[in-house]
Amino acid sequence: MNWDLQGLPGSARTALLSLFVVALAYLIGRLGRQIVTTQLGALVRRTSSRWDDAVVKAVARRAPFWSLLVGIYVAAGFWILPPNIATTLDKGLYVIAAASLTFLASEVLVNLVRIHGPTIDPTLPTTTITENLIRIVVVTLGLLVILNGLGLYITPILTALGVGGIAVALALQDTLANLFAGFYLTVGKQIRIGNYIRLSSGEEGYLVDIDWRASRLRQLSNNTVLVPNAKLSQSIITNYHLPDHELAVVIEASVDYASDLDRVETITTDVARDVMRTVPGGVPGFEPFVRYHTFGDPGIGFSVILRAQEFVDQHLIKHEFVKRLHRRFASEGIAIPLKALVQRHDAPPPSPQ
Repeated sequence: MNWDLQGLPGSARTALLSLFVVALAYLIGRLGRQIVTTQLGALVRRTSSRWDDAVVKAVARRAPFWSLLVGIYVAAGFWILPPNIATTLDKGLYVIAAASLTFLASEVLVNLVRIHGPTIDPTLPTTTITENLIRIVVVTLGLLVILNGLGLYITPILTALGVGGIAVALALQDTLANLFAGFYLTVGKQIRIGNYIRLSSGEEGYLVDIDWRASRLRQLSNNTVLVPNAKLSQSIITNYHLPDHELAVVIEASVDYASDLDRVETITTDVARDVMRTVPGGVPGFEPFVRYHTFGDPGIGFSVILRAQEFVDQHLIKHEFVKRLHRRFASEGIAIPLKALVQRHDAPPPSPQ
């Protein structure tokens, strides 16, 4: 096939050459992405750190776009453009390139905090609000750099933003209250991601995330409860994971007045030890104990104290302990009293008045 470009008008030849340069630049970018992914990817996979993997992936993903920008810049040099159009094109390419680098820095820093944040301080988890704050700071700095590169004076803009920020703060009081409350909850360390908590208003569940407006609790029923950060920070909270995940499991019971209390205590403690050893979630090294506390109407009341490794483990522990204690009492002939409102079948009828 004969490509006779000499017979074409100059503008057509320039257009074809520009398209060729742009396409070639894009293909080089695709090739560069492949090289970065394979060669640098294999190199960083041999290192112990994980943040460099995120950097390589982010750079490889943007390589064709950056190469395309370079191709457009080179192709624009083939044209004789009016000064205002050439200046606008240069500034547009500068803004796009700077914005791309800003988002790259934001993504890398978020991944860096997400990976190494728990290593630096295990009590300071990475939440949605911390990631968003990092993005806001990086994007703001990038925007200031872009404005400065465009020759715009930043000081008047900052002054206008400061005055307008007061009006915005007054209009968004609730939103800002939730934002700062979420930041306080994150850095305060009283509650942490993964903790099982119960609010004074009755909501309870695992703390899944804290974002700019609300905190998410995942209930045992696998439902999600959204609690505004300001409400959560003002609520009375019971944290079942602090200072330790283990917690006491108290089970109330009672026996007949005719029972031998020493024997009841021995049998109950023996059953509780067996539950601690065999039931998943029990603490095998814990020594259960019994405390009598009430001369009640149905019988003598007592508490059995066991221990669970996790909040949710207490349900299975109670389930197995009640079954095994009931079976053991029945085999040992220990009577469990009925409620006061329920008469025994062998009880004499009340005498007439």
